[in-house]
Amino acid sequence: MPDNLVRRRGAERYAVHQEVRGGQAELLPDLSRDGSWLLFIDGVPQSQVDLADPGYLEFEYVRRIGHVIDLAFPEGEPLRALHLGGGALTLPRYVASTRPGSRQLVAEIDDQLTAMVRERLPLPGGKHSGIRVRAADARETLESVRPESYDLIISDVFAGAETPFHLTTAGCAEAAARALAPGGIYAANVADGAPQKYIRAAVATIRSVYKEICVIAEPAVMRGRRLGNFVIAASSRPLPAAGLRRACAGDPFPARVIEGGELDRFTGSAPVITDADGTYPTTP
Repeated sequence: MPDNLVRRRGAERYAVHQEVRGGQAELLPDLSRDGSWLLFIDGVPQSQVDLADPGYLEFEYVRRIGHVIDLAFPEGEPLRALHLGGGALTLPRYVASTRPGSRQLVAEIDDQLTAMVRERLPLPGGKHSGIRVRAADARETLESVRPESYDLIISDVFAGAETPFHLTTAGCAEAAARALAPGGIYAANVADGAPQKYIRAAVATIRSVYKEICVIAEPAVMRGRRLGNFVIAASSRPLPAAGLRRACAGDPFPARVIEGGELDRFTGSAPVITDADGTYPTTP
């Protein structure tokens, strides 16, 4: 049996290794679930996809974004969604599955990765999935779309361990606000650890543009005890914070939701990041 062949319950699933623009990509069968796959780039986990159940979300931060989507909009309502960063297209598949008829655009600059994913993990419905992928820079795509043309914008872009600088600035947050319909939701994934200068600056920056904002993370991550993912949700309208607290508390790895005064204390004196800065600022 070849080294990269996996047998599970009579089925054969092959691991796939391919060089893409962003590095060495690997699609590995998830042995815990039939039909589920894991995407790694240079050994770092990027995405999980369950072909048999696109509504299943394995990664905890992705589940939290899923909670935001589920609670911020009426159940089953089709959405116009813009995804900054594509990976294995986990969240576009989720929206297509839970909200049939949604129209979605994905900005994924790595066209080789997209081709690999589409070949090995085909989209349900193929060309009729409602999901379009544009091989373009996420910020350029964001600035090119029509005003008020999306209900939901999700930012989940990494180059190595960091979000590219031009996707972290107030200018980027303003471009997202322009692209959102009134009451639309902007959700961003930020990875950070102690001393939490990136996440605190990210919160200050997004808060400078949006009236309502909350942050979701595991308690140990929130306290800076270890590296992890923060989900920032922002809008011009009140967010479903109470519902998010209940949903996140019931996850396999429970998370906290902070807003208002608690978020003030968390953010402290962190600076707003602008395009003119050119690099991440330091914080006290």
